[in-house]
Amino acid sequence: MAAHTIKLAVAVTCTLLLAAACSGLEVGYYKKSCPRVETIVREEVKKFVYKNAGIGAGLIRLLFHDCFVEGCDGSVLLDPTPANPAPEKLSPPNFPSLRGFEVIDAAKDAVEKACPDVVSCADIVAFAARDAAYFLSRMRVKINMPAGRFDGRHSNSSDALDNLPPPFFNVTELVDIFATKGLDAEDMVVLSGAHTVGRSHCSSFVPDRLAVASDIDGGFAGLLRRRCPANPTTAHDPTVNQDVVTPNAFDNQYYKNVIAHKVLFTSDAALLTSPATAKMVSDNANIPGWWEDRFKKAFVKMAAVDVKNGYQGEIRKNCRVVN
Repeated sequence: MAAHTIKLAVAVTCTLLLAAACSGLEVGYYKKSCPRVETIVREEVKKFVYKNAGIGAGLIRLLFHDCFVEGCDGSVLLDPTPANPAPEKLSPPNFPSLRGFEVIDAAKDAVEKACPDVVSCADIVAFAARDAAYFLSRMRVKINMPAGRFDGRHSNSSDALDNLPPPFFNVTELVDIFATKGLDAEDMVVLSGAHTVGRSHCSSFVPDRLAVASDIDGGFAGLLRRRCPANPTTAHDPTVNQDVVTPNAFDNQYYKNVIAHKVLFTSDAALLTSPATAKMVSDNANIPGWWEDRFKKAFVKMAAVDVKNGYQGEIRKNCRVVN
């Protein structure tokens, strides 16, 4: 068989297998080197999420924002330094809204006590997001999360702006940006369901949903106008629940809200503008268990985007700084 034919066969095989397998990740990666790591992380996540469900939503979003920029490598965790004053976490899509950093710190500290220099911060982010979904779904979303990621050394604010989909994207733009990460239209629709938990600053939706004509439900718009200023500013930019029906439950209510035109973002409403994605929204809203099953697969697929190997990354001692 010619060399180019072999390469093509391998590429096709990888598209048919789980993304995690082709990236070198595996379930139970630490079973010998740090057998209690997943239990340790879950215990830390539980402490925080049971006190504040919003932290759980933040952890799920943290993984998404990590993986879409430089791949799933913990680059979103890096603090500013004199040599790098503008890392990802200070980029407008992340600051000041991104949450959960203190949970990762607590989990990393606990893991380091048990297994020094073994577990990457990137894997802790993936485990923590998985566990947040587990607790917020009342144990309905159980995900076997592969591990084996290494931590990246590069983090730049402009990369976050270039790679994270803004809330005003239309459906074509959403499909295209997810495709650049190896995720298809169904992955995009399914992962959008994470908007069933968490809060949003008014500035993320007032300009294109309330200040101009849109398809938003009139009653819902009135509720939002009572809570949001007409011109949100840095000094006065309140937050509101993304899902007003079941705000702290990781469930399929988001899709029912999309159908009812009671969602915050243009990117949420956009899911109804394509026949294909509208059908997916309907299935996720109306078929019991449909969204949960697909979310598990899409979440693992997203958590395998552009992972680094040992030559490209490291195992950070402190998640906030490179070694």
